[in-house]
Amino acid sequence: MADVPSAWQSTAIIGIDCACQAKDVGLARAQWHAGRTTVTDVLCGKELRSIPTLVAEWMLGADRCLLALDAPLGWPQDMGHELDLHVAGDAISVSPNKMFRRVTDTAIKERFRKTPLDVGADRIARTALWALSLLGELRKITDRPVPLAWTPADVHGAAAIEVYPAGSLIAHGMPVSGYKKAAQRDVRGDMLASLSNKVHLPDNHESLLNDANCLDAAICVLAAADFLEGAAVPPADLGLAKKEGWIWVRDVIED
Repeated sequence: MADVPSAWQSTAIIGIDCACQAKDVGLARAQWHAGRTTVTDVLCGKELRSIPTLVAEWMLGADRCLLALDAPLGWPQDMGHELDLHVAGDAISVSPNKMFRRVTDTAIKERFRKTPLDVGADRIARTALWALSLLGELRKITDRPVPLAWTPADVHGAAAIEVYPAGSLIAHGMPVSGYKKAAQRDVRGDMLASLSNKVHLPDNHESLLNDANCLDAAICVLAAADFLEGAAVPPADLGLAKKEGWIWVRDVIED
């Protein structure tokens, strides 16, 4: 198990359900302290003038802050190698999965039988660019480094991790589909009942009930809490993970 921050080291968590358009972004702010996670704010991007400005304000209000982004933060290493000298018409020497899929995506598939979208071959790449751009803007606004964290002890000042709500939902025994559409409010309500047993939620649940993006942001918070508690599974090859990115998800919780 990774080194866990001392209980007194209270950490702000900002869960971000990333999207190409601001109106589809979900944001959740929480406080992690002594293993207890309390969500204090849940907002939808369509309600905000500037997502970077708000997130920066949240970051600057905390001594320690962990951003948990639902978006790929890197590309497959083999893709970079193949495209570096490629010219039109040349054959590609690696398989499609190695070309378009990261090691972390394959690891998630093996653990949960659910495959994240391929950042090398899917529109999720645009969301990845949005997320990386957001991190860049936050560094400028706050005048702080925001490195990726690889252990809980890496969270000094501000840091970021990549998360995957679907994986965290499976790990925590919650429904992983059938809750995204506007009409599926009742399903989101059932999910909130389960989520409230794991994190403390605000009394007003309307944003979480009305918008699946906001609910996903709260799941990002849960994933970040798992990371801070040392429960998330680390990469076997840290060097490769630092090149491609790594999805932080805990193992399935056994009954």
